[in-house]
Amino acid sequence: MVATGNPEYTPYLWRDPTDETRLIGANADLMQLLSKEIGLPIEVKYQGSWARVQEQAKNGRVDLIAGAFFTLPRLEYMDYFYPAFRSTRTVIWTPAKNTFTYKTWGDLKGRKGLTVINNSFGEAFDRYAKEFLQIDEVSQLEQAFRMLGVGRAQYIVYEEDPGRALATKLGYDDLKTSSVAVSNEGLHLTLAHQSPCNTGEMRGRIAKALHKLTKDNVMKQLVENNIQRWRQQVGP
Repeated sequence: MVATGNPEYTPYLWRDPTDETRLIGANADLMQLLSKEIGLPIEVKYQGSWARVQEQAKNGRVDLIAGAFFTLPRLEYMDYFYPAFRSTRTVIWTPAKNTFTYKTWGDLKGRKGLTVINNSFGEAFDRYAKEFLQIDEVSQLEQAFRMLGVGRAQYIVYEEDPGRALATKLGYDDLKTSSVAVSNEGLHLTLAHQSPCNTGEMRGRIAKALHKLTKDNVMKQLVENNIQRWRQQVGP
């Protein structure tokens, strides 16, 4: 089976610097544990940007997405496994000289925001943002950080851990994150409808194995291991 995911998602997923066709990280390590449980090889491959990954899933060119939030539109092309294997925290990123304090979604009204294309931060916030907020989408988080740095936006909506990892790598250590979360969402494993592996028997095997791994709380150690791995790659 072929799994993929967001390649800008440290410590969960990022491109292997020694083999850029592969993704490594906590979610990739989880796929290897899952592989052992179901007795089937799982390759975790780089398939392009997060937007492209979702297109690949729609077309059945990949089997599994190792880490996706729940949204209704995604149900049209992939099945979700429960429970979520990790809970993540989305925050507001602002420049060091920012003068507004984020406490509620309403604080973002009238301000120009950025996020990464095809990203979701949970059904409730997605609906609110579409109706009330001005949030432009860019292809990569690095581009959003650059635009924020030169004043082309007032804030970024993005997850705390992956955002902090990339900000550290790029030297944006002075960016501030809100103490109040925009949302706390579960990360799910999904299986593409168009995947030839999507059978009742296989869904059952994966669901049973994932339930066991989640119950054993394996992600806690995998995340800690991969934070250290990332820091070693980036260097001092």
